Amino acid sequence: MQENMKNNKNSEKQTQYMPIFMCLGMSIGTAIGAATDDMSMCMCLGMSIGLCIGSAIDAGNRRNDKEEKSDEETE
Repeated sequence: MQENMKNNKNSEKQTQYMPIFMCLGMSIGTAIGAATDDMSMCMCLGMSIGLCIGSAIDAGNRRNDKEEKSDEETE
């Protein structure tokens, strides 16, 4: 029971980077698309690049959290 409460507290504190980078990628793609007159292609590329970067950062954070938990358990 207490472990579930600890997990919930840790998950609430973590920042989710995927939606942040998706929005940033879409806005950068929109700006580039407006400059190059190819709005739809650049907006989609920007969002997909942001999605990849954000999910990679989130996965790295989850991996670090698991390693920290396993280090705490071994001590």
